[in-house]
Amino acid sequence: MSWRTGLGALLLVAALLSGWALLRNGSRSDIVAGDDGGKDYVLHDFQIVALDEQGKESTTLRAPLLERTRSDATMNITTPVFLLPDQDGNHWELRSDKGWVSAKGEQLKLTGNVSGDSPKVPAVPPTTFRTDHLDVFPKENRASTDAKVTMTRPGMMQSGVGFELDSKTKTYRFLSQSKGSYTPTR
Repeated sequence: MSWRTGLGALLLVAALLSGWALLRNGSRSDIVAGDDGGKDYVLHDFQIVALDEQGKESTTLRAPLLERTRSDATMNITTPVFLLPDQDGNHWELRSDKGWVSAKGEQLKLTGNVSGDSPKVPAVPPTTFRTDHLDVFPKENRASTDAKVTMTRPGMMQSGVGFELDSKTKTYRFLSQSKGSYTPTR
């Protein structure tokens, strides 16, 4: 299972657990009485670990705030941090100022200071990417943006406007204004 499928499962599990916790800890009228009427539930300072079919971690989400909107069943997340394990169990980090998840979990929008960083282990070259916003489609194993993206790793820097990533084939491409530099390391 890809990390994007895991993300969808993770968000579904978060919704189910949150609903169960709300119902278990008090009556519905007590819970929403102080609410503005627009939120089904709110999670504060949470961590959710989603597992794949084999019981292994597929995605971990940490954030200080998640709010589910009653009217359209979407979720807004403040400063989300997604930890995505690779085949060796090392974690890639994906961060942003804000996150938005569609009602069925088929789309995730990350906005503001979006960053992705490779695992910090000797076997993996330090790799980063930075952009202003990123749309992730977990079930389709893809991500894209129309914003400027900068990617770096030792001896290499690439940038461009517009970016597409296919996590299934592990390929990416810049759509326009692509620039790159390569400095051999010795």
